[in-house]
Amino acid sequence: MAVCIRICLRSLISAEFKRKLLIPGLCNLNRKLWGAHRSYSSQVLSGKTVRIGCASGFWGDTAVSAPQLIYGGSIQFLVFDYLSEITMSLLTAAKQKSPNLGYAPDFVEVSMAPYLKDIKSKGIRVVSNAGGVNPHACAKVLQDIAKTAGCSDLNIAVITGDDIMSQKVSLAEKGIIDMDSAMTFPKTVHSMNAYLGAGPIAKALDLGADIVVTGRCVDSALVLGPLLHTFKWKHDDYDKLAAGSLAGHLVECGAQVTGGIFTDWHKVPDWDNIGFPVVECSDNGDFFVCKPPKTGGLVNRFTVAEQMLYEIGNPSCYMLPDVNCDFTDVKLQELQGHDGGAVLVFGARGHPHSNNYKVSATYADGFRTTAVAPVAGPKAAAKARKTVDAILKRCRRIFKSLKLEDFSKVETTILGTEEMYGSLARKEFEESREVVLWLAVHHQQKKALQLFAKEIAPAGTGMAPGLTNIVGGRPNVSPILKLFSFLYAMDNLKVDIHINGEFAVSYDQQQALPATDHVEGMQYPAMQVPVGGSNTYRLEQLAYTRSGDKGNSSNIGVIARNPAYLPYIQQSLTQEAVAQYFSHLFEESPNTNDRVTRFDVPGIHAFNFFLKNCLGGGGIASLRPDPQGKALGQMLLDFPVKNMPDLSTLD
Repeated sequence: MAVCIRICLRSLISAEFKRKLLIPGLCNLNRKLWGAHRSYSSQVLSGKTVRIGCASGFWGDTAVSAPQLIYGGSIQFLVFDYLSEITMSLLTAAKQKSPNLGYAPDFVEVSMAPYLKDIKSKGIRVVSNAGGVNPHACAKVLQDIAKTAGCSDLNIAVITGDDIMSQKVSLAEKGIIDMDSAMTFPKTVHSMNAYLGAGPIAKALDLGADIVVTGRCVDSALVLGPLLHTFKWKHDDYDKLAAGSLAGHLVECGAQVTGGIFTDWHKVPDWDNIGFPVVECSDNGDFFVCKPPKTGGLVNRFTVAEQMLYEIGNPSCYMLPDVNCDFTDVKLQELQGHDGGAVLVFGARGHPHSNNYKVSATYADGFRTTAVAPVAGPKAAAKARKTVDAILKRCRRIFKSLKLEDFSKVETTILGTEEMYGSLARKEFEESREVVLWLAVHHQQKKALQLFAKEIAPAGTGMAPGLTNIVGGRPNVSPILKLFSFLYAMDNLKVDIHINGEFAVSYDQQQALPATDHVEGMQYPAMQVPVGGSNTYRLEQLAYTRSGDKGNSSNIGVIARNPAYLPYIQQSLTQEAVAQYFSHLFEESPNTNDRVTRFDVPGIHAFNFFLKNCLGGGGIASLRPDPQGKALGQMLLDFPVKNMPDLSTLD
């Protein structure tokens, strides 16, 4: 899952505090709360089963998740997902400052150190991509902590090979281009990592590893790896590999599948104690999603369906290094008798994978800074806009006197006036008496933005009345890191596995049959609206939505609340209608007919919309208030679906 840069930076500061003060108390509390290790015998799944819990969806996730799963999850494996493209860049910068850094310290200090004895005694095995760009350093600290805790016999494996920065020069000479934009290889590459698959993780577990530390891998591999190890699935058991990958995809973002960010958020109890996800999987590929008993949150068909469509493009061809997945005919069935809910998942289909790894590189492209300031009083929005204009005019005059170039880009949003909705903003909010000024700028020279940052506070005394403060103080200047993605032949990558600091074996990726790059998947037949009407409903009354980012693009999953609503949704919510609804977001799409693609997902009565180049650069490269498209699904809930009969006649 993409992670917020502010949370990542805060994690560096807060990890030591959590380790010394917060975690010992949590550890004792959770031992009392959960008591003895519970065990479940699955009455739903046949054959051998295994339970896997996920305690982290990003670098900076809550400290209460690991003990919750250790003491209450009845799990055999505990996995942690920390990495995103932004996180990899942050870790690369950290390693450049010190050779002992470059991994996620929260994993070691917050999630492992207080619980190693109990993890060992319960026989729980751990898999995490917390190694970042320095997995050996992460493992070394873990080994030291294990020794101190009296657990020196724990076997700690490290998987390397994803970092290909050493190939930077040769890749530039080969004329590598971006797989989406066709941009040429950048000169200022900052990090470059291949997405490894689940095979090396399974191999490390086969070799007896109790803890597996990886660098970059696809998020779902953290779960598929233990499943390959447990069930000895073959490399061409494509349907099982797809099912295991879906299990990983569902839990990789932690509490997002157990009620977090759910459309019906008001129905989700006890956010403060939200349960983190557990998947119980059988050797035939079927599995169910649940959470520990006595926890908050919610698991039902729709929390799972929303997460299934999160951050994917074509659901009939979700491409991974182990398998190409078709999720279009996946079925979800709610199970009874589970505290907090459980959902059975089946029907994923798999096809041969590509013989290339996807590589994500980041490259430097100047600097950015953002000023955020509340403004109150009559005509607050007008005051905020005039303040922005004055700040920019003053800075440009200073730049000109110092022979500095103009800003490369400026992004202004007056939050509270619905500017994020573009032309769909309601006019009455323009007269709001309290707004928040968002002013983000991009420049190739750090000096220019340092001057800009100094000119924000003077607005509080020399410009509009009612500017109450500068959120966070003087804005910080940070590098802009943009994403560059390409394919890299699996044969060219050497993946090594080390155990307890010693080289163990190199992993050879199994070559696949010719990849299935295009799969039609299940599609809806031509649906006729059974009966019309004069009613108009907001989409929220008819469907659930969830949105996320894929680089500079976004997806929005739309799941019908009732299958009877599907024909009306299909008729109204077309590709063209969604493109028009979000037309203000698209900057660089020369073909307006190519902005949005709608995919059918009949198994869960859903559609998936993929919006190309709509995030202003995406991630840390975007200057917008919503750089990862998190709000787009929520915004779409107001879409009007017209000419419908009364809903009671469709139930």
